[in-house]
Amino acid sequence: MASKSEEEELRRLSVELRFLEQTAEAIQARINMVNAAITDLTYASMTLEGLEKEKENSELLVPIGGGSYIKAKLESPDKIIVGMGAGISVEKTLQEAKELIKNRLESLEKTRMSLQQQLAQIAERMSEGKEKFDNLLAKFREETTPRNV
Repeated sequence: MASKSEEEELRRLSVELRFLEQTAEAIQARINMVNAAITDLTYASMTLEGLEKEKENSELLVPIGGGSYIKAKLESPDKIIVGMGAGISVEKTLQEAKELIKNRLESLEKTRMSLQQQLAQIAERMSEGKEKFDNLLAKFREETTPRNV
């Protein structure tokens, strides 16, 4: 007959595995958000690189969403309005904006690396926990299976 402690251990492992799974999903969602921000900033960086080559009054196509664009004239190629967060934007020089975006990208890359390490650790703990759970469950079933005499 299976002992109470084995049953309790099975329950504990089951709860722990569910918790680890939820944590892994939350971390994956954060990684996805960081990846989206990295993509957005990469596009901004590439745009600033291209803007460096443009002269005042150059005609540009500006994306407005949905694969649509408007024509615009570049009034001040060296002045960029940069979002600082909380709805606040400031005017920066092109070089300052490029440096700011570069720093944000570096910070996001570090965040992504940290999240990926956390996810790997959780995956390892889940694997270990699943192995313990499966072994204990097999033992539990073996002990509770009636034998023919």
